[in-house]
Amino acid sequence: MSHATDKDLTNRLKRANGHLASIIAMIEENRSALDVAQQLAAVVAALDKAKTRLVAHHIEHHLADTLGELTPEMRERLAQLSELAKYL
Repeated sequence: MSHATDKDLTNRLKRANGHLASIIAMIEENRSALDVAQQLAAVVAALDKAKTRLVAHHIEHHLADTLGELTPEMRERLAQLSELAKYL
C-alpha cells in the first residue's frame, strides 16, 4: 500500500485541515490568544502524528520490498522503532 492509498493518513490530514480552518475563524473572531494557541498546539500534534505514520509506513514498505514478507516479530520490532522515532 502506498501512502497515497493510506486512508488513515488522509483522514488524519483532512481532520487537521478542518481544525486549522476553524483556528483561522477563531482568529478572525478575535478569540483569545490562549484559546488559539491551544488549538494550534493540537493541530501541530495531529500533523506530527501524521508525519510519524507516513515515515513508519514508508520504512515498512521498503523493508518488505528488500526483505520480503515481514514476520510478526519483525513488525513488532518495527512498531517499537516507530514508537521511539516519535521522540526525534
